[in-house]
Amino acid sequence: MQFRRFGNKYFVRIDKGEEIMATLEKFCEDEKITLAEVKALGAVDDFEVGLFDVVEKKYHKNAFKFPAEITSLWGTVTTKEGQVYLHIHMSAGDSKGQVFGGHLTRAVVSATCEMIVELSEGIVERKLNEDVGLNLFDFVK
Repeated sequence: MQFRRFGNKYFVRIDKGEEIMATLEKFCEDEKITLAEVKALGAVDDFEVGLFDVVEKKYHKNAFKFPAEITSLWGTVTTKEGQVYLHIHMSAGDSKGQVFGGHLTRAVVSATCEMIVELSEGIVERKLNEDVGLNLFDFVK
């Protein structure tokens, strides 16, 4: 991974073989990023996305292993109990134009991932909402 900062934006290149979520989490920890918007494009060949079932209150994950273009990757960086908390969704398309997506768990870069991390001032913590079963924005602080 390489990056450069311009004002409140980081331009990040995640390289072939690197896993996007782990790389992004370490990057945010190292750069002390606590609140940001993330967007990216690129290519992956091994990824896992899921759907949160609000009735069962759990994620159903789907794993894919084929060359795919990231058609959309978007999400937020916040904190939970003071630690970096990533909430990222990704869609990726195959050679026939079929797109698969959802809540991103992991994705291995096959060529490159070009990412923009746009910083915001402040901190937004996450707190488990028992009724929904998800860690939601907590604006109490």
